[in-house]
Amino acid sequence: MNKPMRPGTSASEPLALPPALQVRGLAKHFGGVRALDGVDFDVYSGQCVALIGPNGAGKSTCFACLAGQHTPTAGQVFWQGQSLLGQTPAKRLQLGVARTFQVAQTFEALTVLQNIQLVLRDAAPLAWWDRLNQRQPERALELAAQAGLQALAHATVADLPYGAKKRLELAMALAGLPSHGSSLLLLDEPAAGLALAERADMMALVRQVAAQGVTVLYTEHNMDAVFGVADRVLVLMQGRLVADGTPDTVAQDPRVLQHYLGVDFKARHAVPENAEHPKNQVGLHV
Repeated sequence: MNKPMRPGTSASEPLALPPALQVRGLAKHFGGVRALDGVDFDVYSGQCVALIGPNGAGKSTCFACLAGQHTPTAGQVFWQGQSLLGQTPAKRLQLGVARTFQVAQTFEALTVLQNIQLVLRDAAPLAWWDRLNQRQPERALELAAQAGLQALAHATVADLPYGAKKRLELAMALAGLPSHGSSLLLLDEPAAGLALAERADMMALVRQVAAQGVTVLYTEHNMDAVFGVADRVLVLMQGRLVADGTPDTVAQDPRVLQHYLGVDFKARHAVPENAEHPKNQVGLHV
């Protein structure tokens, strides 16, 4: 008997482990508005999965339920077999679940390095008499370099272009993840507000993180940051999951084409021909 396969893989990649993230019947209601209405999906360890859909589809609400900012009305969320319901965002971070936001969340008055030093996972608690600059500087510099920010390590964040701030936020999220064991990175529109070249750089970083074993789930409106990047694509519409499959499969789904991507959409056209494919980049060490 053939082993079952995880979504988004080929017959040469049989399923060896259960899903790392399991979402079952997830619902979130705001009064009479059903922002999420019974969502089910799985994400496997090391996969890079995009969650897309029109404005108001429920993507950010889904992320808030996964990361702990919202309490679901109903449903279950399991990470590595452990329920996340009732766990605070801080506790979820201890379990290896980190999140970024649509608008970069950074400390503008601090330097790039200090931002990373402030959130390092394994550092001792910071007391008022401590000097932030002495807080694991080597590890912080390594994370800055991984995000392409080594040359800007001592720059004040308020002076950075927005693309660099988005990469810094990614480095800060990685700083909070365990150096060993399973990790889940939830990226809410990582390429939002970025120009085409900046989007390509950002999504290359995202792919590299996933290539090192971090499980990645991200939302996105820019299709060049989805097709050619994600292993799988999930599509939300009006709070319900309407498609789940490989990018090529989703790009041919009649309902997705009619109500979201457009009937003339072609997956190969989502990635500019002169853009370097993120999957071909050198991997990060996380």
